This record gives sequence, C-alpha cells and structure tokens, in this order.
Amino acid sequence: MKHFLLSLVMLLTAATAVRAEEVVEIDGIYYNLNFKSKVAEVTQKPNGYSGFWEIPASIVYGGEVYPVTAIGDMAFSDCRNLTSVTIPNSVSSIGASAFRVCMSLVSIDIPNSVTSIGRYAFCNCNNLKTITIPNSVTTIGEGAFEYCFALASVTIPTSMTVINPHTFSGCTSLKSVTLPNSVTYIGMGAFTSCSSLTSISIPSNVKLITDHTFSSCSSLKQVTIPNGVTSIGINSFGYCSNLTSVIIPSTVERIGSKAFTNCKELTDVYCLAEKVPAMKNDWNNNVTDAFDGSNIDDVILYVPVASVNLYKEVEPWKSFKAIVGVEEGVKKCATPAITLVDGRLKFSCETEGVEYAYEITNSDVKKGYTDEVALTGTYKVSVYAMKEGYDNSDVATMEFSYGSNGEVCDVNRDGTVDVADIATIIDRMAGKARLQKEIR
Repeated sequence: MKHFLLSLVMLLTAATAVRAEEVVEIDGIYYNLNFKSKVAEVTQKPNGYSGFWEIPASIVYGGEVYPVTAIGDMAFSDCRNLTSVTIPNSVSSIGASAFRVCMSLVSIDIPNSVTSIGRYAFCNCNNLKTITIPNSVTTIGEGAFEYCFALASVTIPTSMTVINPHTFSGCTSLKSVTLPNSVTYIGMGAFTSCSSLTSISIPSNVKLITDHTFSSCSSLKQVTIPNGVTSIGINSFGYCSNLTSVIIPSTVERIGSKAFTNCKELTDVYCLAEKVPAMKNDWNNNVTDAFDGSNIDDVILYVPVASVNLYKEVEPWKSFKAIVGVEEGVKKCATPAITLVDGRLKFSCETEGVEYAYEITNSDVKKGYTDEVALTGTYKVSVYAMKEGYDNSDVATMEFSYGSNGEVCDVNRDGTVDVADIATIIDRMAGKARLQKEIR
C-alpha cells in the first residue's frame, strides 16, 4: 500500500510538471502557455507563418486570460513568405532568432513595451528596410540585424549603453547610424562591411575601439576618434578604402595590428598623443604596422609639436611623407546654421569647405482606420559640419511643422519659419476676435 501511494504521488507530480507549460494553437498562431505565471509567448508553427499576422495582446484558454508577453526564440525563423507582423504593447521581449531569415519582411514596428531584442533576432532579413527601435529597449543581442542588406538607417535609443558584437555587420545599405552618448561600448565587428556608411559619430563615452568594429566600411571618408579612447583594436578601420582623414586623440596609448590597413586614400593623419602610441598585436604582443598597405609615404602626419622627434624615431610613424608639429591640436568646425526657404532646408557654416551630416525625423507618424487623413507633421532637423583636419562642429537643431494643407507653416511668407511667424499668427487671431465681436 505504501509503495502504491508513493507511485500515485509520483504520477500526480509528473502530470503537474507536464502541465506547467503547454503549446496551444489559437486562430492560427501557436503559443507556449505558462500555467504558473499565466502568460503566453508566440512560438513556432509547424509549417511556418506566411503573409500578414496580427498578434493579440492576450488570449483566452480554458476560461483564463493569458497576456502575450514575448515573441519566443525562433518563433518566425525562416518564414520566408512572412510579409508583416503587428506586435502588441503587451510584448516585452523578442527572442533569439525570432525573425531570422524572414526574407519577405520589409518593415516592422517594435512597440514601446519591448525591453530586449535577442541574438540574431532579425539576422538575414534581406529586405528589411526600416525599423524603429523604441527608447524602452535596453538590450540588443549579438548579430541582431546582421546581413539586413536593405536596412538604410538606424537610430539607437538613449536607453542603450552597449552595442553588442556584429549587431549591424554586413548591413551594406546602411548609410546613417545615430549613436547616443549613453553608449559606452561598441562590440567587435559591430559595423563590419557597412559599405554605404558615409560617416560615424563615435560617442564620447566610448573608451575602446574594438577589433574589426568599422572594417570594410568602404564609404567612410573621415573618422574622428573621441577623447578618452585609450586603445584602437585590430583591423578596426581596415579596408576603409575611401578614408582620407583620421584624427587620433591624445588619450590613445595603443593601436592594434592593421587598424588602418589598406586605407589607400589617406592624405592626413592626426595623432595628438604626446607619447607615441604603441603598435602591438593583441595576440602575441609583437610590434606591428597599423597602416600596412595604406601608402603612408604619401600621407602627412600631424603630431604635437613637442613630440615630432619622438615620432621620427619609430616605425611606422617615421615612414610618413612628412611629420608636422601642431600647437593646439585640431581646429573645430563652426556650428552650422539652418534655414528653411521655399520648402527647402539649407545649411551654411562660417568654416569654409565643410561637408554636412544631417538627420531629419518626423514624430507625427500616423496609423489608423479612417477614410481621410490630414497630412500634418512636425519635423526635427539636426546637422553638424565636418572637414579634413578639423573636429566636427557642435550639432545644430531646428523644428518646423507642416499645416493641414501640406504647406510649411511660414505664415508671413518671408521664406523662413521664425519668431515673426508667431507674431503674425497672434495678429491674425486678434483680428478675428475683433471681427467676431463687431458681428455680435
């Protein structure tokens, strides 16, 4: 009898354990149900998902409500005919490889409830052109957007402090990346082979340029490494074939093997460290050439005036075409001005010969179900100026709106949106008030 009761208890325990989780299908979507925490996560469908799917915020099973809080690991992985997924605000995490190789997925909106995006979550989504990462996201896993060949621009939210290895590696259409100053670490190969990337502003809180971080970014023309960086990793800017100018700050102590290898268009290198940075291979500590294959015998090296002779004694520094002493480091570009004339933005700068790097965002993106939409919008513009041999300027910003008729709110028609427009609006409002008073 004792043995029978013990066996019965074990069977009941096993049955309870089995019931701790269960996979169910509701309206064509498969979920892992957690009976203990009473939540559901989207999981794989036996034959995969295709077309458009709208994930509900909650489901009902066995008479109980289960909030959908996660897109599980590999939930939509390799669903090559999946075109669109609507993720509800109840979801807080997107699992590893959740949308990997979803080759028909063009865009996806991640709600403000999501705090983490797993490893390789969108890897090999070859046609993914746009994605908005909300400020709620604090973690993006390794390789999350690797080989998203069509992705053109990305803004990293201020909630992020770490860019993990290979996050955007192989994003060959990526032209613009906005990295906030909250970022303190950029992992190995994070932007490798982003061949359309024309400029990158490295946050001032980053202290280490890791191995291969920006290698083969063949459209990069100028790089300014911020003060505070002490080490530049192996092949970190190697094969940046259009790179013409590099500014290395005074804080750099070590430059890894082939850090600037095969940068054949280099014309100017500024190394502002008074003590000549060591060129060491991080694997065996042997002295190496960071500028291997970069034709430095045609490149001018600018160093602190007091250190010119030190650089002339050490390879590969002494092999530069010329070593020029600079008293105060690199000048800084003036902050550009922004004007809006006849619906066109124009940038100007007191520093001559600059190039501009700008970003324009619209916060009034609409989504709904009405039969008519008013095309209004508020636009935010940010721009900075850059020039060879100069530090990038401070960022200038401007905000303007379009009215319901699609015209820029330049109400006094003077060609710019400014304080005078506000005065004109006030005068018009006062005139209407007087007219209504007279009618009454």
